[in-house]
Amino acid sequence: MADLLENLNEEQREAVTSTEGYVRVIAGAGSGKTRALSHRFAYLVNELGILPGHILCVTFTNKAANEMRQRIHILTGDNDTGYISTFHGFCVSVLQEDSHVCGYPKSFLVLDNQDIDQMLKMIYEERGLTLRDMTFSRARDMIEIRKTFREPMYYHDLIAMSLASLKQKYDESRAVSDIIFYGYLYQQKKCFGLDYNDLIKFTLFIFSRSEEVKLKWQKRLEYIMIDEFQDIDQLQYDLMESLCGYHQNLFIVGDPDQTIYTWRGANGKFLTEFDAHFPHVKTIMMMQNYRSTPQILHVANSLISRNVNRIEKSLLPRNAPGPKVLCTHEDTAEKEAKWIAEQIRSLESAGTALRDIAVLYRAHYVTRVLEEVFRQEKIPYVIYSGVQFFDRMEIKDALAYLRMICYRDDLSFLRVCNVPKRNLGEKRIRFLKQKAEEEECTLFSALSMYREDPIFRGTKAREFLDLVERYNGDYAGTSISELLSSLLDESGYEEALRTEGSQQRLDNLAELKQSVFEYETTCGEEASLENYLTHIALYTNQDVAETGNRVKFMTVHAAKGLEFPYVFLCAMNEGIFPSQKTNTLEAMEEERRLAFVAMTRAEQRLYLSEAAGRNFDGSPRFPSRFLLDIDPDLMEWENRPKERLVEEASHYIDSSRKQLEEDARRVILEPGQRVKHRVFGEGEILSADEKQKCYQIQFRGMDTPRSISFRVKMEIL
Repeated sequence: MADLLENLNEEQREAVTSTEGYVRVIAGAGSGKTRALSHRFAYLVNELGILPGHILCVTFTNKAANEMRQRIHILTGDNDTGYISTFHGFCVSVLQEDSHVCGYPKSFLVLDNQDIDQMLKMIYEERGLTLRDMTFSRARDMIEIRKTFREPMYYHDLIAMSLASLKQKYDESRAVSDIIFYGYLYQQKKCFGLDYNDLIKFTLFIFSRSEEVKLKWQKRLEYIMIDEFQDIDQLQYDLMESLCGYHQNLFIVGDPDQTIYTWRGANGKFLTEFDAHFPHVKTIMMMQNYRSTPQILHVANSLISRNVNRIEKSLLPRNAPGPKVLCTHEDTAEKEAKWIAEQIRSLESAGTALRDIAVLYRAHYVTRVLEEVFRQEKIPYVIYSGVQFFDRMEIKDALAYLRMICYRDDLSFLRVCNVPKRNLGEKRIRFLKQKAEEEECTLFSALSMYREDPIFRGTKAREFLDLVERYNGDYAGTSISELLSSLLDESGYEEALRTEGSQQRLDNLAELKQSVFEYETTCGEEASLENYLTHIALYTNQDVAETGNRVKFMTVHAAKGLEFPYVFLCAMNEGIFPSQKTNTLEAMEEERRLAFVAMTRAEQRLYLSEAAGRNFDGSPRFPSRFLLDIDPDLMEWENRPKERLVEEASHYIDSSRKQLEEDARRVILEPGQRVKHRVFGEGEILSADEKQKCYQIQFRGMDTPRSISFRVKMEIL
């Protein structure tokens, strides 16, 4: 026990030893919350004797879960690390055990974006759609919006309807969006595939249908810990509330000043109002920062103090002093990029590795000028949101071979049945699709049934079938890394890459094998093929960092949860950061929180920059209000903006703030309300568009309605 608590500060120690009931930890950036969570887990196991399998620890990314698992393994010396995962990863565990409640097999597929695109490709081919009708990216967004907002009970169709009924609904659809949506549900049902949106909904459905199953999980999870609580959405909150209902031991950690995902459903009030919804909540404040220098923290504290809706707090520095935050104003974006490049060259000359430097920005379009300058200056860089490791062709192919062994699903079949070439071209695939529909079976089963058909003469269909069937029959006793190596060898895949001279792809496959080995080492007995494939399907951009000695370019959202010795936060201009789309007081506070998150990524020095010029609409580009929010004595300026520009910026920002305050006070009129416009006369409100901030009004005597800004004062009749 002494060892577990020895290197913790007072607040961390209190968090670790407060084991019973409802506990809320407000943990500032860099305050060691991961350390507190992992030590609390070890304390429960080592000191209280709680079984690891009776503890649920929820993190926001797979990367954070892996780090937590490794820390706990070191602290407890036990290969069993319980349920340490994201919400979605935990739901996979529930479904793998209890999917029978909703009529799904335990061997369901977890779908990623490339799987979804493959399904969309099938739908488009069947119904004669093209990318002019809707791009795959827009189609994925449309499906997510319909599942989340427009048809939140869609999963009842997916669960209750037979495959034939769902096919009929798809066949009868005429609108493009309906064809895609119901075609996608049909494709999901065919392979028992669940995407990111389905996992929590299916879990909650199971709990609602089976009190016995719900109680089993409630009793099993004696202690629940949730990290990044400010980022959870309503579904995650509902799941958490359901799970903790029996033992009522819930420990949450979060920072209201880092709530930056409300646009995708996160609700910071779940954290700030936690004590109003649960009894006898104990709140612990962890404010000691071990990441950044005092100079960086003073600037971040000064900025975030401008927000009104927050829990009052300040980060307390524990590191030695460093240089002041360095700022610059340049005449053009190109000069700003050159200034950043010069500062980076100076850091590199002083011995800093380029991998220790990050350039952060609010929006991707900012990188155009940066990239041009960095190429000219021959400074290597990587854009963090580029093609990620697990999205590369050869990696997807290798994983598809593993999925064939495990699931023999249509998506994996179509990806690798002819890779390398087996003479299974479009004509033969069309034949298989027809037979699979007639027989109501998978493409693999159809090929197995019709392997002797003359159409497959001169192909290597038999070799492919034999390969999959041989490994499918007996893979449980083989490690994933051995299985992968054998499949890539016996399928001829690696040999084909060697013949092509694709050394980089072969290197990537070697890296994949290494990552599989690391997964097996970390997870121990839990490292089954099914768990590994699910683990990979749930990966996000935040889970895989690029390697190599290169400067990292990324958005602030992508940088959440990361830290770097040196951070450049560029394009700090009105209309860029904060975004020009910011049209409410709440949204402006979120933008300020986003800037706070960006600044607190820096460990040793922070650089802030902005440039004059023109915005897309031709308006002058002003310094960001976030720069003006900060106490000027806390920053060092290399090039200050001219006083006149600051005055103009202050005037613009003041007008913007007053407009947001006025909008916040405005009562939005309901459809059907009659009003009188000073020019157009009497009319009836048809709808209110809060995004565009206008009404659609049909005025008397006019054939068509008009869009009228909220700002126009009208008499209410």
